[in-house]
Amino acid sequence: MYPLTEKRSKPAVPIAGKYRLVDIPISNCINSEIKRMYVLTQFNSASLNRHIKNTYHFSFFSSAFVDVLAAEQTMTSGNWFQGTADAVRQSMHHFLNNEFEYALILSGDQLYQMDFNDMIQKHVDSHADISIGTIPVHANDAPSFGILKNDNEDKITSFIEKPASHLLPDWQSEVSEEMKAEGRFYLASMGIYIFNRKLLIELMNNPDTMDFGKEIIPQSIGKHKVVSYQFEGYWTDIGNIDSFFEANLGLTDNIPKFNLYDTKQTIYTRARMLPTSKIIGTQMDKAVIADGCLIHATMIERSVIGIRSRIGQGSTVINTYMMGSDYYETLEEIENHKIKILMGIGERCFIKNAIIDKNCRIGDDVSIDGGKHLEDSETDTYVIKDGIVVLKKGAVIPSGFKL
Repeated sequence: MYPLTEKRSKPAVPIAGKYRLVDIPISNCINSEIKRMYVLTQFNSASLNRHIKNTYHFSFFSSAFVDVLAAEQTMTSGNWFQGTADAVRQSMHHFLNNEFEYALILSGDQLYQMDFNDMIQKHVDSHADISIGTIPVHANDAPSFGILKNDNEDKITSFIEKPASHLLPDWQSEVSEEMKAEGRFYLASMGIYIFNRKLLIELMNNPDTMDFGKEIIPQSIGKHKVVSYQFEGYWTDIGNIDSFFEANLGLTDNIPKFNLYDTKQTIYTRARMLPTSKIIGTQMDKAVIADGCLIHATMIERSVIGIRSRIGQGSTVINTYMMGSDYYETLEEIENHKIKILMGIGERCFIKNAIIDKNCRIGDDVSIDGGKHLEDSETDTYVIKDGIVVLKKGAVIPSGFKL
């Protein structure tokens, strides 16, 4: 995800114009009536911590909370988190201050909408020790995941990490008729786990295991009852620039796979007191526009435009995710500081196949035409990955620049 993670952790990366990736798992929990949450942070966590502090407030008279737990030195540990399991291990003394029977462990960088109550109920009904959220995938996607095999009662019998293509015929699982029709025969781990409290404490007493997906889960199969919870909705792991780019542009589809307009599965984020967006003389097709934008562009097509974005006259934006700005520049600031290139996109620009990070300044008559014809490269202001041009946070692109 570099350079988007150069100055922030992945869960803090802005998505869909006004949200952060971490809003997705937190919102899924809130919608599932799970309201005691810890967010374990470590790398570049300042903006993530600030977002959570400013966003998730509950009634003083409830036990609900979203608390940030950063890696810390204690009497028993002075190291950074060495993996997902180690992060939970080092934080166990906080968890055990609460009464609970089951612990739900989630990733902070996935895009999906899921009612965890269904998974929890199946965990209880099947008397499982561990439940794993799984999703059927195609053969061409299976080598990128940990693949599980289950029996006819959904008990997981074996696991393989990122199997080679020639091994796949032996790793097909029983899936629904709908999944069979789509050719999705392989159960991939979603990185969503439920543990019984007693077993989690037992497993965390072993200091040699650092990761759930690579160690805890494979070692538990055969020793404990590990059950698959098969999920068939939309789910994507935001693992790289390409998947992040496609997930955002997918929101512009007529019927997007990830539905921001579902009133039963609301995605929550920070409440900002922003004005409505103002759009003048712009032709738009499949455009998602966030709050507080000032748009004079000629055309915006299949693009997501984030909060406080400014786009000048005569500009065209295609297949682009523009994250927007953290603040407005006032007329007084512009005049007093003699700002030559304002935040946002200037006049008569052409932007295609790009991700524009927060607070970027693009001058007039700039042309950025991303695509497979461009080789991967990096400069002080932008990175090209798989044909996608990513402008770094706060980058200044001079007028007349061509790419």
